[in-house]
Formats: sequence, structure tokens, C-alpha cells
Amino acid sequence: MPQRILVVDDDRQITRLVSAYLEHAGFQTLTAHDGATALRLARSERPDLMVLDLMLPDIDGADLTRAIRADPHIAAMPIIMLTARVDDTDRIVGLELGADDYITKPFNPREVVARVRAVLRRTSGGTPQPAVLLEAGRVRLDPDRHEVTVAGQPLNLTPTEFHLLRIFLSLPGHAFTRRELIEEGVGYEYEGMERTIDSHIKNLRRKLESVDAGIRIETVYGVGYRLKVVA
Repeated sequence: MPQRILVVDDDRQITRLVSAYLEHAGFQTLTAHDGATALRLARSERPDLMVLDLMLPDIDGADLTRAIRADPHIAAMPIIMLTARVDDTDRIVGLELGADDYITKPFNPREVVARVRAVLRRTSGGTPQPAVLLEAGRVRLDPDRHEVTVAGQPLNLTPTEFHLLRIFLSLPGHAFTRRELIEEGVGYEYEGMERTIDSHIKNLRRKLESVDAGIRIETVYGVGYRLKVVA
């Protein structure tokens, strides 16, 4: 079955362009031109990934992202934001809301296809993951079930946060460089990617701290990050 991509933009020319390139690459596409329709399709059709414009006529793309991440049935769906907002602050806000990637307009549709493929590779089993359970502190990560629990309670992570945590749990105490995290957790690099990784780490830290996970992600200055067991 081809993977299905939901393309959401109020500009119908953009949805047609992006859909055409995705379909040429072997994907099936769904389209929506407003937030309400996008949310309905996300819940009813369960697409494999959403390409989402932030500036929609009814529900702002940021609010739509919040709604998706709050719905346990679709919370794990990867989201790539596609927007004319080019300020770094907007990029960081989008990532902190739970987006997995962020592309600014104008864009090359081939880049959109490449980003979609990269995100899906790390979220749908394109790269085989070890079946072994990973544990540290009160955290348990099951790669096969794509689940994370803390003291038996589920922890809701975005696909990118999940893969970053898997990397840290695979080698507790090891200092990973940002480049290593980009290569292992994201699979490709572009200008500003290191700031993007920092945003994902910030989100993951906040979630782990909010549930007293018994682990924390430390900054190793001049290097990157490492996971430390604290309980």
C-alpha cells in the first residue's frame, strides 16, 4: 500500500503542486484547504504524514498541531510545517508545538518529497530498529510497539522525539554530537538543522522532567548532549 500524505494549504495551486510531486514519487495524497477539513481527514483517514501550512483561514496551523498532538488516536502522525514565515522564532515555535520538520516558502517541491521520505523512514520502519527493549531510570522504550512508558504510564512523544530518545537510551552516558543526532535521528541535514535539533531536545527534556522519569538529558558544552540516569 502506498503511504498516504495529507497536504493542507489554503492555496490550491500549492496543494496541487505538492500533491503532483508526491504522487509522482509513489505516494497517495489527500488535500484540505482549511483546518477543520484537515482535522476531520486526519481523524477519519489516518494518513501517514501531514504537510501543513501554518496560515489557514479558520484554524491556525499551530492550533491544528496542538489538536492533533492532544488526540491519542492521531498524536503520533508526523507533521511537516510548510509556511511563508521565515523567522527563526517561528521555526522554533513550530517545532516546540510538535512538528517534525519545517519548510519555508518559496520551496522546491523536490525538497518537500525528500523531507517527507526522510521523516517517514524514521517513523514507519524504513530503517530497521533493534527489537530489544531499552530502559533507563523509570523509562522503558519498546521499538517494535513504538511506545514509551514512564513507571508503566504512557509518555506521548512526537516521532522525532521518540527516535532521539531511542538514540540516547541505546548508549546512556555517551556524549552525542549534534551531527550524530542529526544523522541518526533525522537522516539528513540542512541549514539551521542544529537549531532544529536543539528545539526537539528542549521538548523532550520538558516531557521527561514533567513525569519524573529518572533520567535527564544534559548539555555537553562544545559537544552536544548525553543522557544521565538520576534515579
